Amino acid sequence: MSENHGILIVGGGFAGAWAAAAATRAVRAAGARHPVTLVAPHDDLVIRPRLYEAAPHRMRVPLDRFLSPIGVRRVKATVTVVDTAARSVTARTPEGAEARWPYERLVLATGSRLTAPRVPGAEHVHAVDTMEAAVALDAHLRALPDGPATAGRYTAVVVGAGFTGLEVATELVTRLRAIAAPQGARDEVRVVLVDRGGSVGLGAGPRAVIEGALRELGVVTRMSVTPVDVGRDGVRLSDGNRIPARTVVWTAGVEAGGVAASLPAARDRLGRVKVDPYLRVGGVDGVYAAGDVAAAVVEDGHLTMPSCQHAIPMGKYAGHNAAADLLGGSPAAFAPKGYVTCLDLGAAGAVFTTGYERRVELTGAEAKARKRLITERWIWPPLDDAGRILEEADHLVLTGGRRVSPTPARSVQAFREG
Repeated sequence: MSENHGILIVGGGFAGAWAAAAATRAVRAAGARHPVTLVAPHDDLVIRPRLYEAAPHRMRVPLDRFLSPIGVRRVKATVTVVDTAARSVTARTPEGAEARWPYERLVLATGSRLTAPRVPGAEHVHAVDTMEAAVALDAHLRALPDGPATAGRYTAVVVGAGFTGLEVATELVTRLRAIAAPQGARDEVRVVLVDRGGSVGLGAGPRAVIEGALRELGVVTRMSVTPVDVGRDGVRLSDGNRIPARTVVWTAGVEAGGVAASLPAARDRLGRVKVDPYLRVGGVDGVYAAGDVAAAVVEDGHLTMPSCQHAIPMGKYAGHNAAADLLGGSPAAFAPKGYVTCLDLGAAGAVFTTGYERRVELTGAEAKARKRLITERWIWPPLDDAGRILEEADHLVLTGGRRVSPTPARSVQAFREG
C-alpha cells in the first residue's frame, strides 16, 4: 500500500485516542492537510480502570464516535512489525491479511498487558486486564450458583496485592455476596488476597487504611506466598497449604504490550521504551511513544506510572509533538501535574493519596466520591462533538497550562481539586 498516512498512531487506548486527537488539532491549527490514522485491533476504547466492576461489558466507548467527528481515519488491524528504517508498519487484519503503511511520524501507544501466570493450571486463572478477560470473569461468577455446591464455590483467590489486586479483592466481596445471597449462601463468600511480598501494596502511607478496609470486608491476606498450582476447585500455595476456591483472579505483574520490543530502543524493567522529555523514542527518528508502553521521567526523577492518569496527558503531548515535528513547529516538554492515586476499597470506601510517597488526603466516603468522579466522569472521553474533542485535546488544558477547558477536566489537576 503506497498511501502515506502522515501521522500514524498505533493503539486505541487512552494514549492512542488522545494522541490522534491532539495531532489532528495541531495539524488543523497550522492549516496543514497531513492525514492522521489510528491503527488498533478493536473497535472500542476500553475503560480499563473499571474492568474490576460488575457488568464490565459496559466499560467501553466506540472509537468511531471519538475519531470520526474530527476526521481521524481508523483501521482495524494489529501492528506486527515497525520498520523504523523504512518508516513503515506492517499489520494483520482480522481476516488474516497483511497490510503495510508508510508513515511520516509514528506514535506508539500499544499499552500494557498482564504478565502471563507461569504456574500449572494457568488455564483456570481469570483476569481483568482486557475486556474479554473481564467479561469472562463476570460470566464465571454469575454461573457459580449453577455449579456443584462444593467447598470453595463462593471463594475467590486474588493473586497480587498491588493496586489492581486490592480493587479486585475488595469489589469481589460485594459481587460474590450479591450472587450468593439469593441462594442462601451469603455467609459462604470468602476472598483471599495472596502476594509474594510481606505486606499489601502502595507503601506505608495508605497501608493502615487499606488493611483496615480488608479487615472490615473480611478479606483474608496471605503474604509471602505464591501459587504453585491452580485447579478448577482450588489453589495450592508455596507454603504447602491449599485453598478450596472456584475462582482465581491473577493481577500480578505488568509489561509493555504490542510491538515495543521490536524497536531499536532502550527499555525499562517493564519493557517500556524510554522516551525523552518530548516523548521521542531515544535513537529512533520520527517515533514517539505514550501511555503504558513508554517510560518518561517526571517529577523528582520518577518514571511515569502505567495508568490512565499518565496515559491521557502523554497521548496529548505525543500527538502534539509528532505534528509539531512534522510541521516544523515547537515541541512541548511533557509536564504532568503531581502524581496521585485513588484506590477503590469496595464497600469500605476508598483512599486518595498525593505524591509518590502516597500521603493520605481522603478516606472512606469522601475518597469514594472522588473515585467515582474520576472513573465515571473525568476519564471518559467526549463523543460526537468535534469542537469539544479538539478543545480537550489541547495538551495545555490537561496539565494546568495557560488555557483551561470549560468542560469537566479529565486531568490530574481535576483529581486533586475535585
